Amino acid sequence: MNDHYKHAALLVMDMQNRIVSRFAEQTDVLLPVQRALEAARRNGIPVIFVRVAFREGYPEVSPRNKIFGRIAEFGGVSEAEADTQIHASVQPLPGEPIVTKRRVSAFAGSDLEVVLRSRRIDTLILSGIATSGVVLSTLREAADKDFALTVLADACLDADPEVHRVLVEKVFPRQADVMAVDAWIDGLA
Repeated sequence: MNDHYKHAALLVMDMQNRIVSRFAEQTDVLLPVQRALEAARRNGIPVIFVRVAFREGYPEVSPRNKIFGRIAEFGGVSEAEADTQIHASVQPLPGEPIVTKRRVSAFAGSDLEVVLRSRRIDTLILSGIATSGVVLSTLREAADKDFALTVLADACLDADPEVHRVLVEKVFPRQADVMAVDAWIDGLA
């Protein structure tokens, strides 16, 4: 394995049933994520799954929060709900942690940083839905925390293809290496 990834982890973010279902008609949309998972596992790179979910009764949800404020009204996003479980096509293996966050960034309201620091991880490889949500927020916070970053552009999805393009081509390269999954896999050798 490339020394650059010696202390790295692949973050698979918000690949949970409710979010993945928004892309259900695009059957091959998770193939890059699956290839990244297989390559990480084959090369001994830890995989950490991140999902968004809330406690029963939604005590973490503020009505002032534009993204999450209506969740308490409609429900379906508590920790035990099927919608918040990791999608079957990218299931964690035994021993691969699932971190539960309470906001957009993978760090917000979660123990992600504790998991990373305990494993001496200083490099993050990011994949997730949505590029303009969890990927952007996590990238910004991780950069501020001095993690080295790689974004797997084709293992990130967004409902707005133009927003995805602008982020991966113009915004993310300021703080991360941005590449396709196949190029990242080739670089592991």
